[in-house]
Amino acid sequence: MTRGTIKTWYLVHKWTSLICTAFLLMLCVTGLPLIFQDEIDGWLNPPAPMATLPAGTPSLSLDAILKRAAAPAPGDMPLYISFDDDRPIVYVTTGATADVAPAAMHFLAFDARTGATMPPYVPGVMAFILELHTDMLLGFWAEIFLGVMGLLFFVAIVSGVVLYAPFMAKLDFGTLRRGRSKRLGWLDRHNLLGIVTLAWASVVGVTGTINTFVVPITNIWKANGLAAIAASETRTPLGPNRASVQAALDAVQRKAPDMEPQFIAFPGVVFSSKHHYAVFMKGTTPMTSKLLLPGFVDAATGRLDSVTPMPWYMQAMLLAQPLHFGDYGGLVMKIVWAVFDVLTIVVLGSGLYLWLRRKGGPSEQRVREVVMAGETA
Repeated sequence: MTRGTIKTWYLVHKWTSLICTAFLLMLCVTGLPLIFQDEIDGWLNPPAPMATLPAGTPSLSLDAILKRAAAPAPGDMPLYISFDDDRPIVYVTTGATADVAPAAMHFLAFDARTGATMPPYVPGVMAFILELHTDMLLGFWAEIFLGVMGLLFFVAIVSGVVLYAPFMAKLDFGTLRRGRSKRLGWLDRHNLLGIVTLAWASVVGVTGTINTFVVPITNIWKANGLAAIAASETRTPLGPNRASVQAALDAVQRKAPDMEPQFIAFPGVVFSSKHHYAVFMKGTTPMTSKLLLPGFVDAATGRLDSVTPMPWYMQAMLLAQPLHFGDYGGLVMKIVWAVFDVLTIVVLGSGLYLWLRRKGGPSEQRVREVVMAGETA
């Protein structure tokens, strides 16, 4: 590799790293507790006890649960129904309109077997940390900005790998040159930990970037596949009397008997059209439970219009979300994710330290350091 090429890659690595480091440090620090979000939430907000009933007690109809959900806020309309993964609880989200802001929504929980009202989830410290991690409490454009920082982070990783080869040309892997300057020692640690965390940092950086583009990706799906489904049949205008939600779920479940419901989106909300109940089914294994199969039922007539797999870009988004936090392999995988998160914090912090303790010469001097580093063991 020529000196000019090394200089170019050095500048790319330097500036992409400097621009994104502060934001990546924030994401790594806030992401660390989020890896254990379920465990921390369970500790801070233990689940309320449920009635003890005989095994196999059937669940109530979703229509009956919706009637109970309408009582606290008579002017609201149902927006979503979702199902607890571990307990027989049905969650109902309502709002004044289909496009109501999340802050104005009402969240209700019911025992699926008895219809008894359960204490709703109360957002606590983990919800605050998640929002800080997602958009720094600043909304949609801040989320997109963090996505751009994720892209810069990935470029910094690639450029760091390119520079690693000439740097380590005459050094054994993992060499830490002792007895030299403190800055040189941190340079060796920075390079070693950067390579050790390479795969993990790349995966988390890319999946994190994908997660920031959930809204645009979903809008592409709505404008293409979902719009085609909505336009495929003649529509009966929606009135106050709509088709049974339980019948809609049953119709989709007959098409996917080996799957179970994840959530139901009502007409007009983000994940549905203006005419459909969108019933999202999931698999029953750790991997397939992250992939959703939507079925669309005409909310006026109860006609099943389509059960169509989501396109590849939506599936990639669905897989990216849990992979970003290591939510696939149970507690062991979460611990591994946490260890790599801490190591990445050290990489980012050491990179910042190396820049602050730079010798002050032009970039050519730093390029010379990279070229000559492998010649001094």
